[in-house]
Amino acid sequence: MPATANSQRVLSPPPASARFVTLRLLDKVDPSAALRALAANVDPSAIVGIGAPVSVRLGRALPGLVTFPAELAPLMPARQGALWLALLHDDRGDQLDASLRLSDLLAGAFVIDEELDAFSYRGGRDLSGFVDGTANPSGDDALAAAVVAGRGPGLDGGSFVTVQRWVHDLAAIAGMPEAARDHVIGRRLSDDEELADAPDSAHVKRTAQEDFDPEAFVVRRSMPYGDAREHGLVFIAYGESLDRFTRLARRMVGRDDGIVDALFSFSRAVSGAMYFCPPIVDGRLDLRALGL
Repeated sequence: MPATANSQRVLSPPPASARFVTLRLLDKVDPSAALRALAANVDPSAIVGIGAPVSVRLGRALPGLVTFPAELAPLMPARQGALWLALLHDDRGDQLDASLRLSDLLAGAFVIDEELDAFSYRGGRDLSGFVDGTANPSGDDALAAAVVAGRGPGLDGGSFVTVQRWVHDLAAIAGMPEAARDHVIGRRLSDDEELADAPDSAHVKRTAQEDFDPEAFVVRRSMPYGDAREHGLVFIAYGESLDRFTRLARRMVGRDDGIVDALFSFSRAVSGAMYFCPPIVDGRLDLRALGL
C-alpha cells in the first residue's frame, strides 16, 4: 500500500483559508474515550495532531514525539498543546461547523486554548511580500521528507508536525532599504531570485535544508493570519521526524555558529509546538501507537 494511502492530508497544498485549533488537556482526566470518539469520526478535510501531553497522560511513549525544544528559547518560545486541528475546509462556515463538532466530541477531556483563522495571500506569499515555501520538496521527495515509513503499525503513514505562530512587524520591513530587505531573506522581493551575495544571516542560508548532513527537508504548509492590529504567519512544517525541524531551528537561533537568522529583524516567534499526525486505517485514525 502506498504510504499516502493511509496518511492524513499533510501533502495537500494550502487551501484558500483554514482554521487552526489548539486544545489543552484538562487536569486529571483520562482522554482515552474522547480520543476514541475522535478516531471514529475522521473529518476528511481536517488534520489531527497529537501532542506529548496526551502520551504522557496515557503513560505510553510514542516513538519520536517530543515537546517543543526548550533550547530554542527565548527566540523560539514553546507553547505546547495537547491536540492540534487543521481545518482545511473550502468554506469558512464549514470550518466553524467542524470546530464546533470536533470540540463537542472532545468535551470533558480537552478544551480549546487557541483558534486562528488563516488565509492564502497574493498567490502563496507571506505578508512580507516574499514567496513562501520556495524550497519545498515535491513528489516522491516530499513523501520521503514528510511521511513516516518502515517503523511499524501505528506509525507508518503518519507524520510529525511543528507549528509556530510568528508576529510580523510589517512597518519595519517596509522601512528598510530595498537591498537590506532582500538580504534579510536572501532573495529579491521583485522576482524571488536567490541572491549570490546574501549574507550568512540571510534566512535562505540559515535554512538551506540541503546543507545539513543528513539533509533536513521538511514540507512547509504555512499560512498568513491576522488583521490590521496583529498579523503574521502560522508556520507549519511536516516531517518524518521532528529532528528535521529542530536542526533547522537551531541554526536559525544561532545555536550552531552564533549567527542569528535575519528574519528576527522583522518577525518574532510567539509560540511553538510539536505533534504526531496519526495514519488512517479503515476510515479511522490509527491510535495504536498510543495503545488505543
